[in-house]
Parts: sequence; C-alpha cells; structure tokens
Amino acid sequence: MIEYFTAREVERMRPAGEFVAHVLSTLRREVGVGTDLLDIDARAHEMIRERGAESCYIDYHPSFGGSPFGHVICTSVNDAVLHGLPHRYRLADGDLVSLDFAVSVDGWVADSAVSFVVGQPRKGDQAIIDATADALDAAIAVARPGRKIGDISAAIGAVARERGYTVNTQFGGHGVGRTMHGEPHVPNDGRAGRGLKLRPGLVIAIEPWFMATTDEIYTDDDGWTLRSHDGSRGAHSEHTIAVTDGDPIVLTARADS
Repeated sequence: MIEYFTAREVERMRPAGEFVAHVLSTLRREVGVGTDLLDIDARAHEMIRERGAESCYIDYHPSFGGSPFGHVICTSVNDAVLHGLPHRYRLADGDLVSLDFAVSVDGWVADSAVSFVVGQPRKGDQAIIDATADALDAAIAVARPGRKIGDISAAIGAVARERGYTVNTQFGGHGVGRTMHGEPHVPNDGRAGRGLKLRPGLVIAIEPWFMATTDEIYTDDDGWTLRSHDGSRGAHSEHTIAVTDGDPIVLTARADS
C-alpha cells in the first residue's frame, strides 16, 4: 500500500533526515585509509545510541538477505556495490566506499547513501561517483506533483547512458515513512510518463547506483553483499525526499553534498 503524509507529518520526518545526514557527513570526514569497516559500524551505532534513534538495519531480514543484517550501516567497498555487510577489513589507499544508512527517529524513517574514495582515486572512480550524484539531482528535479514515477526513473537512466553506464533495475528506490522499505518501487531506469502519478505527501528514497562496466550482480557468500559480476567498481547516491505542492523537500540533505 502506498502511503501519503500530511505536511505536518513530513515536518515530523525532518529530525530523522537531519540525523541521517549528520551521521553520513561525520563518517565521511572521519573515515580514511586504515579505517576498519567494523569501526565504521561501531561509530554509527554510537551515534544512534547518543541520539536515542533506532536502527532500521540491525534486525532487518528480507527475503533477499541470508540472515538478519546484524549491523547498523551498509559498508560497500569497490566491487561491493550494495548492502555491504560490515566485516573486519581495513580500508586501503584508493578504496571506493559507499555508506548506506537508515534510522527511525520518533517513529519516522529516513534513508540515505554516499560514495567517496579514501586516499588516491583510481581512474574513473570520481566519474562514477559524480554520475550517481548527478542522476540523483536529475531525479529529484522531476519529483513534482503531476509527474510520474517513470519520469524519475527515466531521469536516472538518461544520466547513466549519457555517462556510458548500463543500469541494473533489480534494486532501486522505495517508499519511506514509518518503515524503511515501502511502496512504490522506484527503478533506476524506465519510461517517462509511466507509472504512479506523483502527488503531495509521497515520501520516497531515490537511489541511483551504477557499476563501471556491467549491470549484473551476484550475492557474496555472506548472504548480503551484492557485488558486480565482473569485479568492476560501483557507486551509490541516495536521498529521502518528499513531494510537495512545489519544490521537493530533500529530507536528508547534507551540508557537504
């Protein structure tokens, strides 16, 4: 079922969005060469406890997950492109890192992701990071009443093709509100003018993710981490946004984005 929220309810979502943005900005500053993925998870957990928030991930066990996730943040590195399960690994110079984070604050959920390189980027790394960020901006720009979900999907796909990437549509954006994953599904490619008509009160997470030279993925032995089929690196950008009568509200906007 697709939920729509009042303007007052959207305002009540802002603290969750601001907290998610704060955590990702903090981690973006603190994470570097030598940082262990489990320490990233521990730092995020510490901030959740301090805020009195609730993790959306730790007990999460959907059909595509091998077990309850057991951690509070996704840490995807290099060819790990989504749902990266934190494990004992120290980031090396040149690693491309994607952090995906969702929490509930006072019963309202926000979800966001950011990608960056620690140390010296490899050729093409910044280009794919920028492509996902630009696709996210393009999608947000068309998230207006009267448009369709297909317009959002088409905007993402257009940026991908323009930059030379193909698109995997198995995982994409989704409805957000009192739970992390709801309807509608927001694919990362599609046909403009198709799908659900957007109207004020719809809150969705938009999350373009691209891989450098493939659109095929497989699940790691850990039962969670999704990796590119050919070992190429990937990037992921995501914001939670609310459709309004005018400009969309980016609930997870970061000062460093």
